[in-house]
Amino acid sequence: MIKNYFKIAWRNLWKNKGFSMINITGLATGMCGAILIFTWIQNELSFDRFHKNADDLYKVWNRSDKDAGNNVYTWDITSAPIAPELKQKFPEVKAAARVYWPNERLFNYKGKSIIATGLDVDPQFLSMFSFPMVNGTERALDDPKGIVLTVSLAKRIFGTENPTDKLLRLNDKENYKVTGIISDPPANTQFQFDYLVSLEPMIGTSEANSWGNASFNTYVQLQPGANAALLDKKIKNLLKEHDAALHFGIFLHPAKKWHLNSKFENGVAVGGAIETVRLLFAIAALILLIACINFMNLSTAQSEKRGKEVGVRKVMGANRFAIIKQFLTESILITCIAGVFAIVLVQLTLPAFRELTGVKLLINYKNPYLWLAGFGFILFTGLLAGSYPAFYLSAFRPVKMLKGLFKSKARVISPRKVLVVTQFTVAIVLIIATIIIYQQINYVQSRDNGYVRNNLVEHPINGSIGKNFDVIKNELLSSGVASAVSKTSMPVTIDGSSTSGLNWGNMDANHKNVSFSRFATDGDFVKTFGFKLLAGRDIDFNKFPSDSAAVIINEASVQAMGFKDPIGQIISLGDNRLKIVGVIKNFIIGSPSQAVNPMLVFGSKNWYYNALTFRLNPNQSTSSGLKTAEAIFKKYNPAYPFQYHFVDQAYAEKFKNEQRTGKIAFTFSALTILISCLGLFGLAAYMAENRAKEIGIRKVLGAGIVNLMQLLTRDFVMLVLVSVAIAAPIGWWFMNKWLQDFNYRIQISWTIFLYSGIVAVAIAVVTVSFQAAGAAMANPIKSIKTE
Repeated sequence: MIKNYFKIAWRNLWKNKGFSMINITGLATGMCGAILIFTWIQNELSFDRFHKNADDLYKVWNRSDKDAGNNVYTWDITSAPIAPELKQKFPEVKAAARVYWPNERLFNYKGKSIIATGLDVDPQFLSMFSFPMVNGTERALDDPKGIVLTVSLAKRIFGTENPTDKLLRLNDKENYKVTGIISDPPANTQFQFDYLVSLEPMIGTSEANSWGNASFNTYVQLQPGANAALLDKKIKNLLKEHDAALHFGIFLHPAKKWHLNSKFENGVAVGGAIETVRLLFAIAALILLIACINFMNLSTAQSEKRGKEVGVRKVMGANRFAIIKQFLTESILITCIAGVFAIVLVQLTLPAFRELTGVKLLINYKNPYLWLAGFGFILFTGLLAGSYPAFYLSAFRPVKMLKGLFKSKARVISPRKVLVVTQFTVAIVLIIATIIIYQQINYVQSRDNGYVRNNLVEHPINGSIGKNFDVIKNELLSSGVASAVSKTSMPVTIDGSSTSGLNWGNMDANHKNVSFSRFATDGDFVKTFGFKLLAGRDIDFNKFPSDSAAVIINEASVQAMGFKDPIGQIISLGDNRLKIVGVIKNFIIGSPSQAVNPMLVFGSKNWYYNALTFRLNPNQSTSSGLKTAEAIFKKYNPAYPFQYHFVDQAYAEKFKNEQRTGKIAFTFSALTILISCLGLFGLAAYMAENRAKEIGIRKVLGAGIVNLMQLLTRDFVMLVLVSVAIAAPIGWWFMNKWLQDFNYRIQISWTIFLYSGIVAVAIAVVTVSFQAAGAAMANPIKSIKTE
């Protein structure tokens, strides 16, 4: 019997090639979209879940006291003493490790020079986290001068040579011994590295061991069965016990929430990436549902052709259950064929989807669970898609079927119309979302960033650049390559350091917890970056040797401190008294969508500087200037390559997440519209089939093709307009909620909904017109005559 079901199903598919192709295309497209999204979701859910100690791993976070505005801030950069203190004083803690990341180093071996990025970690890192050792043990970092290489980096450096116990020269000044080889970290972990070294040499200074100096991430592994909530209460005021001037405490964040639940508001976890996972899961389910709806529409549209077949079957003794099985078999067969095409589409579109999401997604076809899940997915889709047509067609009486009297009467509201309205409502909401996202991106990109990005070139301070900075600066200027040069503690596009606990004249007690972004420079800061100086002067050690006690502040700092005339005012940071010598306009170092934080720019000759920035001379060509600059850097830092990048490109990276969101919204909008159009095409076919005789009579009585097309498209336009009316408030609500995450945001205009409605109506009219034109131009004799 099953064989007979499949034989009849295949004959019907072959007989109705056009409808079958549309069905298969719609289902394959929907299944492809759903599979891609589910693959991405699976990757997101698996982040750092593969560690054998995942249930006992926690990250230490800071939580501030309430500030003047009752705000509570959280951040995950901690001070060095926390890890050993937790391990020594609290028996619940089995192990603790600090991580400093990322750290870029130069590797030299037998004349080969390679720059790689790695992590400085405590030796316990290897036992706490499950990164398999290919060679060596979990004690590979007990030697402060030992280094663990990933398989890929070891191959780049040593080729086929055995790297164990080989000596590598790092940063052209220290020798490290290879004590282990570790597997490359998978894509689904926050720990991405080429090598691991011990951070013991880094924490030897008193500054690094200060309770108030936050430079590391701290991770702890609790004893099995330890109560994390109880330990949280014990360690809450640990920092204040060691330094009363600190106005924040610490708490533990579990490993299973690191990736998906690390968004905090006023000190409380409120979600994070999990919101995107839930949203995309809903979109995947919706896409699949819409594809199934199309199948239902197209199947019921052929009801008249299949009605007599069903009637004959019933007269010959077939019961309703047998007919349901027949139609479900057809549905599953179509879904299986669509599933094969969907897998092909997935393979063809996976590279583009990887680029779209920025995630290295892989599908392991050797995994038997994947095929089991795939079979279940196809079976579920087939049953869902075929359920309505099966129960719909099997419910009619055979007499009515054989007489052709079983067609449902036209109703103002029918399940099929509701489904089409639902489809287009989803599509229009996505169109609205896409427009708003791109408007927000353009709005933020056009925001004044506070400095002149053009012709700014940044180079890391590595190797001999630090000690040769003055001569490099002089040659860049004297050669005409640069018009200004400055070195800073951090690149100007990175908000990598902050401080609090400042004091100033007439300070309100509530301002003790105000956090200031922190920069340091040795001079020419304003001149090099093109900041707008609102008052005072730049830091200049040539003219003012005492500028090691000078500080420049921004507009946000002036507002936070409440100064009417800030120039000359004294602020205290611990034992240091600093004099405000300049005020600059706010400039963006964090997210362009957020408000600019108060900022301090210290003058210092002895700071730990990370970036050298110079402004290219506009009178020289860029290529010529960079070529000369490369020669200067190679002259005074020969061991290192010329690692420059343009500041405007680094600034553009800040928009990557929003741009990716916009592309994803656009892609799924297009996919949903495509599938919805197939559904609309199905409904148009059904309506044209039902009204074939009416159209024929109208045509005989003199109705023109244009009039008939208007008659057939009018109902569909009304359905789309209903969708617009429903989608507008839904789209406004969702996108208004999305925009709340941005301090600097657009106002949603009514024109967005107008444009979205026009686009939706135009798409609907074009889609239906093909079917309407075919019906209107059909020979009326064929549609009027009765067999």
